[in-house]
Amino acid sequence: MSATETTRRRLLHPAWTVAAVAFLALVGAAGFRAAPGVLMVPLQQEFGWSTTVLSAAVSINLVLFGLTAPFAAALMERFGIRAVTATALVMIGAGGALTVLVTESWQILLTWGLLIGLGTGSMALVFAATIANTWFSKSQGLVIGILTAGSAAGQLVFLPFIAMLAQDPGWRQASLLIAAGALAVVPLVLKFLKNSPADVGALPYGETAPEEGTVGSPAAAADPVESGRSSNAAVRALQVLKQASKVRTFWALVAGFAICGATTNGLIGTHFIPSAHDHGMPETTAAGLLAVVGIFDILGTIASGWLTDRYNPKILLAVYYQFRGIGLLVLPLLLSATVQPSMIVFVVIYGLDWVATVPPTAAICRKTFGADGSVVFGWVFAAHQLGAAAAALGAGAIRDATGQYTYAWFGAAAMCTIAAVISATIRKDAGQKEPVAVAA
Repeated sequence: MSATETTRRRLLHPAWTVAAVAFLALVGAAGFRAAPGVLMVPLQQEFGWSTTVLSAAVSINLVLFGLTAPFAAALMERFGIRAVTATALVMIGAGGALTVLVTESWQILLTWGLLIGLGTGSMALVFAATIANTWFSKSQGLVIGILTAGSAAGQLVFLPFIAMLAQDPGWRQASLLIAAGALAVVPLVLKFLKNSPADVGALPYGETAPEEGTVGSPAAAADPVESGRSSNAAVRALQVLKQASKVRTFWALVAGFAICGATTNGLIGTHFIPSAHDHGMPETTAAGLLAVVGIFDILGTIASGWLTDRYNPKILLAVYYQFRGIGLLVLPLLLSATVQPSMIVFVVIYGLDWVATVPPTAAICRKTFGADGSVVFGWVFAAHQLGAAAAALGAGAIRDATGQYTYAWFGAAAMCTIAAVISATIRKDAGQKEPVAVAA
């Protein structure tokens, strides 16, 4: 077979179709994650709710976003990737649509918090790890980077429109846009998103086909969805947590990723626009800056996936966290009514670093915990969202108490340094001497 034919077959491998649909699903689910920072000010102006109240709604969302992830990974093993993904997108769409009906603060806790939190939790970063682990036996870091960039792409697509709609005609139209974006992907998921290579009689991308009739042939390949259907998803998720909690590497990843969540979704994602507004910057301008973060997030995450396939992931994590800490330390000095060149530099650097931590973290989970790596990553991601929830609520309380966010930025910078140290001290032999197996 010629090199050209080999390349053509690789590009036409069904794994790439699945990855493309998964990317679109992540784009569709990303709308709400771009919305709170833009919609907080209009909601405050219409209803008079405090920053702390709205931050509480975001915190509930972030907690559920995280705690749902490990169970979603187990549910994908139990019922299949397609069913869980389609259900999650419908929940996100319903939550976005119902938000337009709220009149009391407790109602925003149900829509922003409960419905969208459960939906986005099922579409969390563990979804990207599950796709990569199921459909790819090579270039998994790159695939996770590309899929993780889907969330950044969604932010890039939705954020400018959300900001414009929030000002005119209003925030309700912005919520409906989010709902439509999530629901539009559902038909594609139902038609093209397959559960495993066995569904199409193929092997994972990059795996060499054995001789005809052997156990590893496509016809005899085991379906990971089928193998997980005999177990209870919740029980499996908890069993994996019990075993992983005995491994030191797990707790290092949990601590680092909690700080990662606090300094991205919790702080910048939720409070950057209100903070910029405090300094006189128009909301649409601040939203545009976050959109630029999304552009460089895509580049940084894909590059991080490529680097993860080639270099020590713990060193990458330490570098990413330290650079993020430096950026947060100088941010209070950069905020002003107009966009200065120094702010553009911050946005570019922070964008490149936004979720660059995902590919190396997922790689360490995969190498350390083997077949349970996706579920373990779900628990690590739960810590990410618990950190994000704490930061979202804490920064809102700091803003209400002091009238500014300065102490929140400085505290987050210090936490990033802690995360860098923790990551650098992860054992070198992680993945070789600490494997954990949980029977399905």
